[in-house]
Amino acid sequence: MESIAISKFKATCLAVLEKVRRTGQPVLLTRRGEPIAEIVPASRPANGKRRLGMFAESGRVVGDIVTPATEEAEWESLSR
Repeated sequence: MESIAISKFKATCLAVLEKVRRTGQPVLLTRRGEPIAEIVPASRPANGKRRLGMFAESGRVVGDIVTPATEEAEWESLSR
């Protein structure tokens, strides 16, 4: 496992994170030679699908979504 000083990581943070993402190899961060953190690639769900957007194609619009559900006269904020 590659190790990198925290000061060097601060200067090259985005490049180190991209390398971890691309290679899948963790990087050990050190301060004065002592390990303080380990950067590991993000884990994927078991089925390989991402959670974000998993219901994107499952919804459907039923009825009129433009017209208000009640009359304007019934709106308390508009009747004052």
